[in-house]
Amino acid sequence: MTVEQGLLDTTSEGGALVLAAAGSWTLTTAAALTRTLAAIQAPPGDHGKDRGPSEERVRLDLGRLVALDTVGALLLRQFRDRLLREGHPVLIVNVRPEHIALIDAVWHAAEVEPLPSEPGPSLRDAVETVGRTSLRAVRAAVEMISFFGLVCTALFRVLVRPGRLRLTALVYHMDHTGLRCLPILGLLSFLIGVVLAYQGAEQLRRLGAEIYVVNLLGLSILREIGILITAIIVAGRSGSAFTAQIGTMKVNQEIDALRTLGLDPMELLVVPRILALMLVMPLLTFYANMVALSGGAVMSYLLLDINFYQFVTQMRIPIDFWDATVAMIKAPVFALVIGMVGCYEGLLVSGSAESVGLRTTRSVVESIFLVIVLNAFFSVLFSTIHI
Repeated sequence: MTVEQGLLDTTSEGGALVLAAAGSWTLTTAAALTRTLAAIQAPPGDHGKDRGPSEERVRLDLGRLVALDTVGALLLRQFRDRLLREGHPVLIVNVRPEHIALIDAVWHAAEVEPLPSEPGPSLRDAVETVGRTSLRAVRAAVEMISFFGLVCTALFRVLVRPGRLRLTALVYHMDHTGLRCLPILGLLSFLIGVVLAYQGAEQLRRLGAEIYVVNLLGLSILREIGILITAIIVAGRSGSAFTAQIGTMKVNQEIDALRTLGLDPMELLVVPRILALMLVMPLLTFYANMVALSGGAVMSYLLLDINFYQFVTQMRIPIDFWDATVAMIKAPVFALVIGMVGCYEGLLVSGSAESVGLRTTRSVVESIFLVIVLNAFFSVLFSTIHI
């Protein structure tokens, strides 16, 4: 047996099994030691017979150990416990002084009972969690309504005194939220129109009513899909940008500096952004509707051989004035909500960069959620009044 491998020399002395540990009992030799110790079987004996210290059937000699770490000491403990369970008392002899403290510490730690596991969630905990979440949601809604009042007040002051409006900032934000949004909005709207036309054609072809794909596209895009796609893209692009910009200013204490100078952050930061978004949102919605219908027309021509003249003629049958303008009524409201949420979350940023990312995420989620809720409200309202 090689001493450096940390294996055991096994001998028999007076009917007792003598195990001489040698070499290194460390983490690097743990795998070989585990296999060696598992293969050792103590000689059978009379479990009930009383023996003195010198009559132990297994003796573990540690005098030749070169190195010992926590893993090796734990293997010794596990080996001794196994032999004790099998009815073979173990006598440990020739322990080096430098190993005594480590063996005592590891063996004592092994005797400590594990901490009791925490009980699983109860019904009371679930109800408490729901209650706290509901209270936070109500508190956030109240604060949002209060901020909406501040926004309305600031907008009213600007309308009464137009000279207070910063036209440079207004045009700048119209460019960033409107003109620079056209490429991504156009691409997604075109693809949405293609997908709707393809799926509608696949279903209506079974009924021999392929021509009604045009009706489906006209009503769905002009009333619902176009404005929803526009609002979601604007919320993810412009709403998050509002939060990040104002939040960064909050972290850099620029907003505090504005208040120190006697300037109103609502008029300087919030009003231009919201007004710019409300002005460009109807234009973006109209653009998205036209591009989505163009995508549907292209797919209808490729799949159903419906040319563009037939497409326009057929679409004019189910579409009336309100179908074409209902999205334009929703657009400024959605823009107000998206801009207000983006600015509100930006003003709530605390003095850390992590807070900027957290509030930006919350801004996008809250904006899209409120847009979908408002869209459902408008759908029910317009259906009730027959629009």
